[in-house]
Amino acid sequence: MKKVFGRMSGLKTGQIRRIENLYRRKVPPRQIASPLLVKELSRISREIRRQIGVMITRRGKIEIVIVGSRRRIVIPDISEYRTAPDRLKGLRCIHTHLDGKSLTTDDLTDLALLRLDLMAAIDVMPDGTPARVFAAHILPGRKSQSYQHLDPLPPHDLDIGCNDFILAIEAEMATCQAGRDTGSGKETALLVSVSTAPRRIAQNAMTELVELARSNGIEVIDTVLQLRKKVDPRFLLGRGKLFDLAIRALQEGTSLIIFDQELSPSQIRSIADLIELKVIDRTQLILDIFAQRARTREGKLQVELAQLKYMLPRLVTKNTAMSRLTGGIGGRGPGETKLEINRRRVRQRIRALEKALDNVRKHRQQQRIRRRRNQLPIISIIGYTNAGKSTLLNTLTQSHVVAEKRLFATLDPSSRRLRFPQDMEVIITDTVGFIRDLPKELMVAFQATLEELESADLLLHVIDISAPRCEERIEAVNKILSDLSLDTKPEIRVLNKVDRISPDRANHYARTIGGICVSATNRRSLLPLTLKIIATFRKGSP
Repeated sequence: MKKVFGRMSGLKTGQIRRIENLYRRKVPPRQIASPLLVKELSRISREIRRQIGVMITRRGKIEIVIVGSRRRIVIPDISEYRTAPDRLKGLRCIHTHLDGKSLTTDDLTDLALLRLDLMAAIDVMPDGTPARVFAAHILPGRKSQSYQHLDPLPPHDLDIGCNDFILAIEAEMATCQAGRDTGSGKETALLVSVSTAPRRIAQNAMTELVELARSNGIEVIDTVLQLRKKVDPRFLLGRGKLFDLAIRALQEGTSLIIFDQELSPSQIRSIADLIELKVIDRTQLILDIFAQRARTREGKLQVELAQLKYMLPRLVTKNTAMSRLTGGIGGRGPGETKLEINRRRVRQRIRALEKALDNVRKHRQQQRIRRRRNQLPIISIIGYTNAGKSTLLNTLTQSHVVAEKRLFATLDPSSRRLRFPQDMEVIITDTVGFIRDLPKELMVAFQATLEELESADLLLHVIDISAPRCEERIEAVNKILSDLSLDTKPEIRVLNKVDRISPDRANHYARTIGGICVSATNRRSLLPLTLKIIATFRKGSP
């Protein structure tokens, strides 16, 4: 006999046997539930003074039997059953109510979040007979309401053409999904930010999260910004709001939610256990972008190390929360098989990667020694991601480093020789872009790359002055430089993309921020910058 879920303590042997025998009953496919099943559920429920529920498949087989309390039942994990944006779960829930109420808010929330075929409640009379059956189903394509009630049904006539009715709902869901499908094949997501900061700062952070998502090939369906005095320690934005968010994702036909804040292991498990959606945070999104961009062996080693260090504390148990952290967005590279290996093997792999990166660090140190022997000054181009660093390198050296208008287009550092007309030659290096709150796992993993900055004689800090929040980006870059103890290095600020703003605004930034206005795509505009670099090396300081 299959297991009965829920509260079985305090029940008599005969009552338990009658509850277990519910598994033997069959329901005609056209009916929500058979009249005999409704009567038996009502009698047992009134006798034990607890709610009883059954989960029925479309073939009429009772798959799960649940015993609850007087006021509610708790549906067990049904994540193993099918799910897709245009499909329902293939299960309907029929349960009893002992207080004369119709479907409750909890019932309707379970209907929407679990994507059940139907949710029905039997109103049980004091004598144990069924009075009415209340039912509701998911309502596709409506943003204002996610479900619809059916008219109350008599317990002796529950023939609504159930399976045909459910298939019609799925057909409408598929039509709505096709209407949303752009044909791009991109994964879609809802972006969420829960912040205690002022609205302007929170909105700027959300704008950057949108850019990160699009840079990763994700189609952003909608954004949700919640300002709170205090962040919920378990669910970040509160249990009720999380339910609303999951229902909204259902209405929009997406299965991915991305949080702007880094989620702790316990928060990810709590959220993913509560809603049947894939949940990732900003750190995972950035790691996934890096996994896409890595081309060299060194870059792949660094990304894999960062991913493993991020995932290690989240490998506590193999549960549904962790299963939704793998595959697709946020799960490229080692993340795809993370749950198949235990913590010991993860630590072994981390040690192997750290050893390999130590060898990379030694190799880079030898390169720096050889450069010093040749007495070639070294210039490192730094700046916020997508500020135009690679474009500047290409224009200065007439090279063809990959330069794209997206975040973290450059991951692996590129070095080129640059000869000035005055018989001066330097090594100029393009580095990985910075970003606010750069994940600490990446800071550690990319230590070998960032060490290139330690040997630099001059830093070119490229600033996109056409960006709406360039001052905040400057602060983020300065913070990272300070964390790396590089804030004392000589620095020239390069105010890039001057062609995208008015001359008055460009002059204002030149006065307040300090630096040289250029357009990295226009070689002629770089003449003041090259003269400044030459003067800096001749004087020995900027």
